[in-house]
Amino acid sequence: MFIEYLKSNNGINQMLTIYNTLTKEKAEFKPIQPGKVKIYVCGMTVYDHCHIGHARVLVVFDVIVRYLRHIGYDVTYVRNITDVDDKIIKRANENNEDIKQLTTRFIESMHQDAKELGVKSPDIEPKATDSMASIISMVKTLVDKGMAYVGENNDVYYSVGKFDNYAQLSGKNIEDLVSGTRVDVNEVKKDPLDFVLWKAAKSNEPSWESPWGQGRPGWHIECSAMSTDCLGNHFDIHGGGMDLQFPHHDNEIAQSEAATGEHFVNYWMHNGFVRINEEKMSKSLGNFFTVKEVLKQYRGEEIRYFILASHYRSPLNYSDQQLDAAKASLSRLYTAIRGVDFKVSGAIDPNNAYAKRFYDAMNDDINTSEAVSVLFDLSHEINQCRANEKLGVEELVGLLVQLGSVIGLLQQDAEQFFKATAGQSDDAITDQAIDELIQQRLTARQQKNWAEADNIRDQLSEQGVILEDGAGGTTWKRE
Repeated sequence: MFIEYLKSNNGINQMLTIYNTLTKEKAEFKPIQPGKVKIYVCGMTVYDHCHIGHARVLVVFDVIVRYLRHIGYDVTYVRNITDVDDKIIKRANENNEDIKQLTTRFIESMHQDAKELGVKSPDIEPKATDSMASIISMVKTLVDKGMAYVGENNDVYYSVGKFDNYAQLSGKNIEDLVSGTRVDVNEVKKDPLDFVLWKAAKSNEPSWESPWGQGRPGWHIECSAMSTDCLGNHFDIHGGGMDLQFPHHDNEIAQSEAATGEHFVNYWMHNGFVRINEEKMSKSLGNFFTVKEVLKQYRGEEIRYFILASHYRSPLNYSDQQLDAAKASLSRLYTAIRGVDFKVSGAIDPNNAYAKRFYDAMNDDINTSEAVSVLFDLSHEINQCRANEKLGVEELVGLLVQLGSVIGLLQQDAEQFFKATAGQSDDAITDQAIDELIQQRLTARQQKNWAEADNIRDQLSEQGVILEDGAGGTTWKRE
């Protein structure tokens, strides 16, 4: 395996290190079972279209899984779908829509967005509504162990005070949490920090039969049940957005470890927030852009590049200017490979200077920002070689495409990349019509009819088509 080569090769000493939110430090990644990795990521709650914050989760963990596989690991990737919770029920009622119909629609929408972003499907994509037996079993185990209790309202609550080191992931202070908790007049919980595992059925809500009567699960227990059901009681990596550290992931740890008696997860990975005007993007704040809205202006790979140009743990500031810069940068990378007849064959040589720098960056807590800068340095050498007609361009371009593939970039044909555009309308000029006009322009130039040639260029420019004349002829791209 490639990872074994890295271990034994003196040219690349650095192994994969990951920042573990639980320990608050970077450490060498060591899977529970050599050569195999089990990873669970909290997926979408499907009551609306995905926004850019969701896109970051999808892309970041897609790259992490891609890289783990690239360096030789056998990865089982689970990303769940929450298809029953308060927000879903509320939205369905607002729409006067069947809950199943609503969630099916938004699951399909999520899959479409993921495909546009170049995100590969997870190996397993469990839904909460398909996991009721596991959820109810885990709640029952917690009740039987005395870690949960049934309230007077027939809801089942987890006893936070009975679990040692609660909130160890987020680092929250228990006393501060208690003092900041609002206590309702009709509070039925024994402790303000106790949280619901099972909710008694209400009228006009979906419900399932359980030992405590008809009801439905709380949000936190869903992920504990789905992750352990798919990956076992103890697995390697659990991921999600930074906003999930507390209370969701802290509660997952408490539930899972109390139920199984085993350590839950070895490495916790959280991506940073997406911000607009230095404020967190979220549906609750109403300052979000859906992926579909952004795809009307920018292509999926341009959005993917925008996300990967920053380290996954750092804040990501969203703006048209940032996406315009990402679009231009990606275009420069494709320009470097455009028109080169290259071949990609065999594995990447990790002793190559560019490859070594690329792997060093990725092995340092999946530093895609630095890895992308290596791609640019490589593209700069390619451009210099092409300008000076030096040998070896084909091999350099092949390496650039191979390294790009590790993080899901530069996988389109360069000509097709430049001829496509985001949100292209049905009445946009066709590729065939563009080629015909270019041929008419060539004829006009041969006849020294410069006015007609300029007129055709201007005509195409008005329709968002840019011509580029070179030694090999005229190429074009859409703005």
